[in-house]
Amino acid sequence: MTSTHRLKTAFALALPLLFDVAPATVNAAPLPPPQPAAVNSPAPGERDRLYPFYMPMGGFRAPAVTLKVKCDASREAGREVYYGRGADGLGGRVEGGFELVYDALDAAGNPCVYPFAPFLPQVAGSLQGTQYILRSSMPGRRVAFRTGDDWASVDLRLFEVGDQRVHFEMRDVELDFPAAIMPKAALHLEVTDTRKPGLFTAVIRRSTIYGGKNGLFVPNGQTMLYVEDSDIAGNVGTNTDQEHTTYINGTLVSHFRNTVFHGQRAYENMASGHQLKDKAYLRIYENVTVSNVPRNSTASAMPLIDASAFGFTWADGLRIERMQSAQTPRDTLVDLRTDIRYGEPGNYPWNVVADPSWRMPADPLRALDKVYLSVFMNTAIESFRDEPWIFALRQTGYRLGADGSHVEGDDDTTREQQRAVSIAFGTSGNYARVYSEESTRRGWAYVEPELPAGAEWVTDRDAFVRHALGLIGR
Repeated sequence: MTSTHRLKTAFALALPLLFDVAPATVNAAPLPPPQPAAVNSPAPGERDRLYPFYMPMGGFRAPAVTLKVKCDASREAGREVYYGRGADGLGGRVEGGFELVYDALDAAGNPCVYPFAPFLPQVAGSLQGTQYILRSSMPGRRVAFRTGDDWASVDLRLFEVGDQRVHFEMRDVELDFPAAIMPKAALHLEVTDTRKPGLFTAVIRRSTIYGGKNGLFVPNGQTMLYVEDSDIAGNVGTNTDQEHTTYINGTLVSHFRNTVFHGQRAYENMASGHQLKDKAYLRIYENVTVSNVPRNSTASAMPLIDASAFGFTWADGLRIERMQSAQTPRDTLVDLRTDIRYGEPGNYPWNVVADPSWRMPADPLRALDKVYLSVFMNTAIESFRDEPWIFALRQTGYRLGADGSHVEGDDDTTREQQRAVSIAFGTSGNYARVYSEESTRRGWAYVEPELPAGAEWVTDRDAFVRHALGLIGR
């Protein structure tokens, strides 16, 4: 491998301040969740002031309402008991943003476990420049919310956002909702009707999420999501073939760093859903582990990552772990699909269907700036079997279906009409092929290629991000 392809370990982030306050058996017994490798990082209080360089973080006002919650009194009451100002005078609604701060420790110095789901006020009025913060009182000391309520959820509801700029954070929080079969997600970022140049950003740090029909659900829109040092620990919904550990719809960015996905709820011999269903336009995975180790169910047989070939994926240090499932597992581990366009049409620089005016150049590696691109560096596979292949790059069709989203006619398009390239460097583990035979016969997939001069940017995270977002004016 040349120096062009080597891992670039610097994690360069901008440093704006958000606000002034400190801020292999079939039905095995549950196994310990996989852990990502250690990554050197600043102390939590310092880390909380760091944001990805592409995420604009200026112009926010401090939250209009801050509520601080007592540990012992709240546990005794079975609901929030506040220091000073409480929620009763709000009438259930807040304008201007809110910050909810929960005692990290009880009177004995132990981590506080609250026997309920957090109360989030309904949002009213203008959203421009507002922030919504849910955090522990001590950076790096996690608080837990644990309840058997079948409706338990953290549901941030922001409707008709339009072109406003809004931000959400959850830091040092554990959501443990094992019976919450009713809500869309344990953490549901229910933010709708966003419109460029408006933007919703969400940052999750040092948190664990378990419960809901999806553990984490983010709907379609002008949204950038950044998650670090976290454990997305599964879902509990009963419609197991349509629900997932994490479901990211057609957003702008999903960026996961030093994070684990596992625990997708399967059912007997059903294939069930994915650990990570990610349809963002730009996906960034750094030191991410995705495992089908279940939590209180059989293991899912589905591909562990269901992503979109439309858009861009940059991964470094992706680890995929698969244990045996009741049903014969699907052959693909990472499925780069082309059957549905999830994001808004303006989120894509080129047609997602085969364009009659496009033909892949004779040397696609010299045209990487003109195609949808996925790059996987240092991917490691650990499976109960020798996997036939890791990645499947699907072919796109030539027309949209009646609903305007489904892509049809892939059997009638040629290799030259495809406008997506996938590249893998430094892959290890027990597998037969890196890419499926279909990916290389009918598509454009490369293993350990020598990149031509001028293409070095594809292995540089920051340059890759600037290219992808620049194509759509972000």
